[in-house]
This record gives sequence, structure tokens and C-alpha cells, in this order.
Amino acid sequence: MTLFSTGSERNSHVEQQTAVHTVEIYSDVVCPWCYVGKRRLEAALELAGLQATVRVRWRPFELNPTMPGRGMDRTTYLEAKFGSPQAVESMLEHVREAGRQSGIAFAFDRIPRTPNTFDAHRLIWLAGEQGLQDAVVESLFKGYFEEGADLSNRNVLFDLAAKAGLDREECRRCLESEASEKAVREEEQRGLRLGIRAVPHFFIAGGPGLSGAHPPPTLAAWLRDGLAKAAVR
Repeated sequence: MTLFSTGSERNSHVEQQTAVHTVEIYSDVVCPWCYVGKRRLEAALELAGLQATVRVRWRPFELNPTMPGRGMDRTTYLEAKFGSPQAVESMLEHVREAGRQSGIAFAFDRIPRTPNTFDAHRLIWLAGEQGLQDAVVESLFKGYFEEGADLSNRNVLFDLAAKAGLDREECRRCLESEASEKAVREEEQRGLRLGIRAVPHFFIAGGPGLSGAHPPPTLAAWLRDGLAKAAVR
């Protein structure tokens, strides 16, 4: 489900016809609350009647920046992070319920490994340059959380990006280039300078940020308030 458009500055002359302000979302593709936050933002935009007056830009945040390139066993990772199998299951059930309410069929049992997500963020950056960012983010979320895709595997990343409209060879060139690495590192550093330590984290129209996957009415109120304040700045 896509209720908004994304794109680069070179596409701005087109987006200006339908987009007035930008919602930025700092997110990681292995963060289940970011997937829930995406759905809740889509619902909030519809609730507030803002689908045609904003664009969304996805920004990179790595939950596990020191993760090995091939990732690690997911059960080992989760138990090290949350302390016990019982704590892990309690956390996952909480997320499953949030997913059910948002139309997401989380299939955590299908995920064998927790991946390194830096290459995924590089492809999201590429998608942003081509106006396909939301579609690629959606494909990565769905692939990982609902299909158990290994996002540390570049061929898997290329498959998921291609489903969303990116060219496989262009994706390959992107991950072989220094340009995408530099761009994503710079965006990550910007997020750290903004004080972001958890995701999802939302910004609109240059105003104060909002952290967390809040319910759609809360997000809708925040969107309206942000746009109202931007109008008088």
C-alpha cells in the first residue's frame, strides 16, 4: 500500500504539483516497529487528508552498525539482546499484535539471520534518486519480515529491489560505487547530530521530531500541527 510519493531533488518540479512538505523517516529495515510505523503513517496521512500534500523521504539508521557483513543467527542475537527465550517471545508477540492491527503478517519464525543492513540502505538511497523509495522500502520490509529474506545477501537485495522497479545492474553498480556509501554515511551522521538514537523517528517541514510508531490519530495530529507551524514560520 503506497499513499505517498518519494523522489530526489531532480524530480522536485514534478512533486511540487502534489507535494508541499516532506516527512522524513529515520528507519532500519530490520526494525519491526519501523514497518508498523510505515503502515500507521500511511493511515495517518489518509486520516488527515494529506496524501497529496506531503512526500516521504526515508533516511538511514542502523540498529546494529557493527553487525558482521553476513549477519548472525537471529535466535542468538535476540536472546543476547533481550535476555531469555521467554523475554524474546513476549516481545515478539507484542509486535505481532501491532502488526495484525496494521495488516502486517509478521513471520518471525521464517527469519534465520539478523543481517547487516548497510547495503539495503544504499539501495534505498538509490531508489530515492529515482522516485522509487517507498516501493523499495516496502519490498524490503515485506521480504524480511513476511518472507524471511536474508538482507545480507546482495542477490536477495537485488531481487527485492527489482520487484519494486529498480534495475538489477544499476543496483549492482550502486553497491560497487563509493557514491552510495558516502551518501548513506553522511545521512547517518546527520541523524546522529539530530540526536536520533531509536527508530522510527519522524520529522515534518523542518519542525521538531517525533519518535516511535504512534497510533494513526496521534500521527495525524502531529502532521497537522507540524504543517500549521510551518505555515507561520
